[in-house]
Amino acid sequence: MKAVLIDRPTKSEEIELVETSIPVLQSGWVLVKVKAFGINHSEKLLRMFEIKNDYIKKPIIPGIECVGIVENPSDTDLKRGEKVIALMGGMGRSFNGSYAEYVLLPRKNVFRIQSDLPFELLGAIPETYFTAWGSLFECLQLTKEDTLLIRGATCALGYAAIKIAKALGARVIGTTHRKDKFTLLKECDGVLLDEGQLAGKVKANKILELIGPKTLRDSLKCLSRGGIVCQTGLLGGVYTLDGFDPIKEIPNGCYLTGFFSNYPTKEIIDEMFAFFNEKHLTPSVGKVYDFKDIRRALIEIDEHKVEGKVVIKI
Repeated sequence: MKAVLIDRPTKSEEIELVETSIPVLQSGWVLVKVKAFGINHSEKLLRMFEIKNDYIKKPIIPGIECVGIVENPSDTDLKRGEKVIALMGGMGRSFNGSYAEYVLLPRKNVFRIQSDLPFELLGAIPETYFTAWGSLFECLQLTKEDTLLIRGATCALGYAAIKIAKALGARVIGTTHRKDKFTLLKECDGVLLDEGQLAGKVKANKILELIGPKTLRDSLKCLSRGGIVCQTGLLGGVYTLDGFDPIKEIPNGCYLTGFFSNYPTKEIIDEMFAFFNEKHLTPSVGKVYDFKDIRRALIEIDEHKVEGKVVIKI
């Protein structure tokens, strides 16, 4: 089979497809024929930096999500030919991931789905929409009566959160640091230019923080009483918040939480797809590339030539 294999820091222009063996079956694991997968920022972090750590299996096939069909269910309850998605739980780090024509996955990582969407659209869903779903409902407890501020909305996760929140009926305000991206947020009820300080300019009772610790303190100041900030993204390139004083910096009567997407469950995936089917949701896709063009896809992502989720189709 063809796959991407890396064992050292690897730039986009160094990516290539190589021939490698189809994974050997083992008990409790499922062989999936990959039909499509999304590209994620965490995979770039793996390629550029994280690959140097000892806890990464090397050489590794990257990729934390995919959609496809069951090629061989081994001794699990799945059936050959079933449509499935898979995500997280060590994919592309502890064991080989989805940048390949076939992937061998623990049964707990693989979920049956009911959807009529084509694979190139389904490929935009697993990690991005699961993260948006968990952030909005598990963490922010979003309802249709809420006003949701999405800070850093012009990213794949932001677009996913907008679609879900608007389908629910919530009021959505999106932010971007560039005026020329305002048109990308046309589904929002309001759009704000974010130059690093929004306090005093907007109030919301639910805030999805996708820029991260760089703007988190300011986001807390934008909460109305009883509101919640969910820290999910790290677009600002700052990964920790030094000297943070929760007593003084979380406003009285407000709440700060975060969503970690490493533990999807069947119940959540079923609930998410039932919502999509009921609302006739179509995921936002920036661009679809063929697998043979994955190097070009990664280069164009790095050069900011694509807005939104990039999907690779096999």
